[in-house]
Amino acid sequence: MSFPVYLWLGSWRIHPHILFESLAYAIAFRLVLRNVRQDTISSPQRSSVIVGGMVGALVGAKVLVLLQHIDVVWQSWENFLLLLLQGKTVVGALLGGLIGVELTKKWIGVRRSTGDAFVYPLIVGTAVGRIGCFLTGLSDRTYGIATSLPWGVDFGDRIPRHPTQLYEVIFLLILMIFLFIRSRYSRQEGDLFKFYAIAYLGFRLSIDFIKPDFHPFLGLTAIQVACLLGLLYYSRSIPQMFSFTPISARLP
Repeated sequence: MSFPVYLWLGSWRIHPHILFESLAYAIAFRLVLRNVRQDTISSPQRSSVIVGGMVGALVGAKVLVLLQHIDVVWQSWENFLLLLLQGKTVVGALLGGLIGVELTKKWIGVRRSTGDAFVYPLIVGTAVGRIGCFLTGLSDRTYGIATSLPWGVDFGDRIPRHPTQLYEVIFLLILMIFLFIRSRYSRQEGDLFKFYAIAYLGFRLSIDFIKPDFHPFLGLTAIQVACLLGLLYYSRSIPQMFSFTPISARLP
């Protein structure tokens, strides 16, 4: 396989990152629109929450990607602009979106949890996007370190590497199954998003140890530090995530 793996649509040759990223956004947005039909807050409030989350996600994705590659940013002004315009990270978008949503809710006076409607759209969108990351190859900078395992992938530099993008796709599929099962047991409004955030941040904290990134913070990357902060924020919900209490047990 030669990377990047271009895809053909008739006579058009499409870069895999552009195609799958566009599909990820389109599918996730469509799923969000379907989920909010059963929402517990008004349409204007939900629109405000969505906009707040999108703005927060954009800012978070850009800020964290600059911190993640701070070793490259300091080398030249061109690197800074390139990362600012093209760079982004899922963890930054997730945490930035969370902050944007919470600030928006406080501003408009919404006290209900609103994250559950975004869980499956985020999972599916991220999984689709990671396929594009894998097919893009070295330029995407999401591959893993060298490995001697039989499934190591040569992305074009003649070094078999961990296909961490595919690891993430597999993890997200397992997570979706787990959350589907967990949702059938006792939980409160907003718990599904907390469980998703805990699982994804925990996964990224672990998987980034086998990525050849800059680790300036006590052997951790900026993304791993952000994951730790997110897990600390949700630490009280971690035991509840694995508590499979029947719904009937909570009835009076």
